[in-house]
Amino acid sequence: MMNSKKPILLVEDDKVDAMTVKRSLREIHVTNDVFVAGNGEEALQFLHQPNTERPCIILLDLNMPKMNGLELLQIIKKDPSLKKVPVVVLTASKNDQDKFESFDLGVAGYMIKPVDYQQFVEVVRTINLYWTLSEMPDEE
Repeated sequence: MMNSKKPILLVEDDKVDAMTVKRSLREIHVTNDVFVAGNGEEALQFLHQPNTERPCIILLDLNMPKMNGLELLQIIKKDPSLKKVPVVVLTASKNDQDKFESFDLGVAGYMIKPVDYQQFVEVVRTINLYWTLSEMPDEE
């Protein structure tokens, strides 16, 4: 994803959805390592490991146990070392309030998870294409 070999962080508690995202990435020939965190707490543990490369993108579900996606997003966007990592919400939530809060917190995109697998692949392809073409600031 993107012109980068940095890892992708997928924050998703549903194992089937996590497998679908990983399978979709493979199908469109994205070769970045994908790390899956089952909730916001696990994602923060991954992001705060010493000597761990920052992900090139975070794909974030909103509805999760322990720490949900919006709570994680608030923490990420306040952290100077994490706030520039693009976050794309990939969720089943069509709730307008979730969309408003996500964009208020600085998400790069908000995608609804399709039920159909081929449509899911197209959503992942769209995310990949955008981040492949998008110019990102260099790391400080």
